[in-house]
Amino acid sequence: MKLFGPLYERTLRWARHPRAPALLVLLSFAEAIIFPVAPEVMLAPMCLSRPRRGFWFAFLSLAGSLAGAIVGYLLGHYAFEALRPALASMGWLEHIDAQVAMLRGIAAQSPWKTFWLLVLAGFAPIPLKFFTWASGIVGVPLLPFMASMFVGRGKRVFLVAAAIRIGGPRAEAALRRYIEPLGWIALALIAALVGYVVWRSRT
Repeated sequence: MKLFGPLYERTLRWARHPRAPALLVLLSFAEAIIFPVAPEVMLAPMCLSRPRRGFWFAFLSLAGSLAGAIVGYLLGHYAFEALRPALASMGWLEHIDAQVAMLRGIAAQSPWKTFWLLVLAGFAPIPLKFFTWASGIVGVPLLPFMASMFVGRGKRVFLVAAAIRIGGPRAEAALRRYIEPLGWIALALIAALVGYVVWRSRT
């Protein structure tokens, strides 16, 4: 079953829209809260079509992600209990609970471990929304949280812009070719992480 390929094709159409920069900000914002598609799938073709503006597009994507991270954090901190039934109906509750359990354990050990874990979360191909919500629920201090999102997500989007600038059409073609397996690998990583947290909680 193809899931990520069709979503990628849709974002490619958005990338050709006259208001593509605004749509990129909106996609990046939504991905940090609710949307399942990483903004790079729109960022890459935009960088390819206008290479000299690639780093500006990366900055717009980062700004959207940071704004979305704040909203996800605040929703997790102030509205999680009220939204539990809705999150359960969407199948997200188990993932968020797993991230909360993991973050609480790490935060109890060391604030620096929490910071670097969130940097990794911002960089890794795992939906950012699970970490933004979990950080708000746990109560990770807002300033370190935003710093970790800036570093982690900033690395991702600026590396994509740089890769397209250097690799050109080949780099974008590689993203198009491997978007489906990359998406399923990301889901597999989430499942493995949830399994690990459950296993640790029982030992």
